[in-house]
Amino acid sequence: MAKPALLAVDDEPEVLRSIERDLRRKYGQRYRIVRAESGAMALDAVNRLKERAETVALLLADQRMPVMSGVEFLAQATQVFPSAKKVLLTAYADTNAAIAAINQVRLDYYLLKPWDPPETHLYPVLDDLLEDWRAQYKPPFDGLRVVGYRWSPHSHAVKDFLGRNFFPYEWIDLTGRDEDPNIRRLLENELRDTANFPVVLFPDGARLERPEPSALADRLGLQTSAGTSFYDLVIAGGGPAGLAAAVYGASEGLKTALIETEAPGGQAGMSSRIENYLGFPSGLTGSDLARRAVTQARRFGVEIISPQTVSGVRLEDPYRIVRLGDGSEITSHALLIASGLSWRKLNVPGLDRLTGKGVYYGAALTEAVSCRDEHVFVIGGANSAGQGAMHFAQYASKVTMILRAGSLTKSMSRYLIDQIEAAPNIEVLTHTEITQALGEEHLECLTLRNSATGETETVRASAMFIFIGATPHTDWLDSLLAMDERGFIYTGPDIPREDGKRLPRGWKVDREPFLLETSVPGIFAAGDVRHNSVKRVASAVGAGSICVQMIHEHLAHLSRLAERAAAAHS
Repeated sequence: MAKPALLAVDDEPEVLRSIERDLRRKYGQRYRIVRAESGAMALDAVNRLKERAETVALLLADQRMPVMSGVEFLAQATQVFPSAKKVLLTAYADTNAAIAAINQVRLDYYLLKPWDPPETHLYPVLDDLLEDWRAQYKPPFDGLRVVGYRWSPHSHAVKDFLGRNFFPYEWIDLTGRDEDPNIRRLLENELRDTANFPVVLFPDGARLERPEPSALADRLGLQTSAGTSFYDLVIAGGGPAGLAAAVYGASEGLKTALIETEAPGGQAGMSSRIENYLGFPSGLTGSDLARRAVTQARRFGVEIISPQTVSGVRLEDPYRIVRLGDGSEITSHALLIASGLSWRKLNVPGLDRLTGKGVYYGAALTEAVSCRDEHVFVIGGANSAGQGAMHFAQYASKVTMILRAGSLTKSMSRYLIDQIEAAPNIEVLTHTEITQALGEEHLECLTLRNSATGETETVRASAMFIFIGATPHTDWLDSLLAMDERGFIYTGPDIPREDGKRLPRGWKVDREPFLLETSVPGIFAAGDVRHNSVKRVASAVGAGSICVQMIHEHLAHLSRLAERAAAAHS
């Protein structure tokens, strides 16, 4: 297979030679470097690459070119290679054009000329963009294949597990494809017993039939058990807060293990687009953010144990001992609870029976392509629902958002509201609720009720995605920590005190709890699981990061106590 191309275009010969030299020196082994002296020549090169079934990973264009500007070239070239990353070369005076291009052509980055030295001003930017491109690029497929039925909850679970754990796969949907000769040949030669679907086919010829996540994880080489019995820091939960704490903790010398029940990223990892995260002007997907964070954590030596559950905690001062779902235990000096939230179930007749068969909780991004040209319903009015609606609108013929409230403004960011209002195939029904879900083998209809008028109607529906608030993952703590009535964990000054008492009841150390410390010394909480936390990705990342400083102070306190005990016995 031909190497992906990096295409550079600039009408100044010396600049073009410089670009080509720098690209070839760094990327020549993995990519084909293509150059052009004008926008027209570059478009001709793009079309020739397409005709030869080659691909372009990166388009690097100068803005100030005669006849065709860099932005004009990028707009046309991305119609041929829509997944190519787009970079604009600009002079300082052209930055306004570059910023405008972010909206016009979804520009990924703009670079000011000159970029010397490239090791500082060019390569880090392109490294990041090309890593993103490779993560999303789908070459002619020779990897995992998942064969099953669209309306099978087990098939959905397998696809969701692979997608959220960053394993690319080809989905072969048998629903309604009996006449497809390729499918018929597959059934006749390889998969004769349809009762065992879904089936995961591996490149080496191996297969797993109706696999559970643990079996898939073992076959794919994921770490599902701890590598040792003791850590400085154990983190329960791999969402943004847990991943941030893992990166900062390990980078500062703490032996760190992160335990995640499903897949790194948490609910944020399922976000189709996060556009207000600092430093990413074009936005990024939740899976991109999770993948970057996982790579960064592993680089610093974090053990990511997933899929694995935390089933309990016990105390043997000064240690916090975590019990895992497989019955094993690991010991630590400090425990961070960042176990996040789960979507609250919608109590409506018919939903339980149809869950996984057209009814899904959360974004379920793996189902988006299956919804092409269909009518999709999104239940909820917060950012996660808005991001989901925008994503599904790229595939569905129509997306209907159902809100019990009177508008989106109470719980959704303004930028998302503006996008939803501008989307031609998204409608928002306010003062509306679902009263029944109907269907035999899968979701077919929904009954809607307008709470303002009392009117009801039954509408056709292919899929429904539910984002209606969440409940904290704290039931495994068995009342060990102080929590509010909904199960969110109190920390720092929010921990209840008895009248007139400076410290919480049962507090056993001679200091007050740190800001993110729970009612048990050495156990911390960050992210959505914490009482009164801000439900935003940036807030969770910030809390996970600053929590590490408090963990260091706790460890220093333990060290001082150990020194005093040793001195007393000497």
